[in-house]
Amino acid sequence: MKVMPMNDENFPSESQSVENRPPEVRPAWLGGMSEEDLGFIRRFLMASGSLKDVATEYGISYPTVRLRLDRLIEKIRLYESHAATSRFERLLREAHIDGKLDYPTLTALLAAYRQEKERP
Repeated sequence: MKVMPMNDENFPSESQSVENRPPEVRPAWLGGMSEEDLGFIRRFLMASGSLKDVATEYGISYPTVRLRLDRLIEKIRLYESHAATSRFERLLREAHIDGKLDYPTLTALLAAYRQEKERP
């Protein structure tokens, strides 16, 4: 990974900000975030990345905040690594990341979906 020096030239101007980009050039992972996800990310940034401060602000335990952050990281990885998959597959994988779908169910549904897609 290339590390860029920290200076004003490396930060986007307001006209280059994500909200001013057309949807097709926004990062895919950004579109996959719920309002709750974005709120958490905002609080995390405002707390300078301190999980302890975020836990205090939410009134929850540090491990709970860590789990939430880990799930967001997985969601971003999902969108970056499976950009070419169908919307259905992304939704299934998101449900798994969010803890709404266990792994055996995820794999069974993905296998059934792929078999169905291959039928003439």
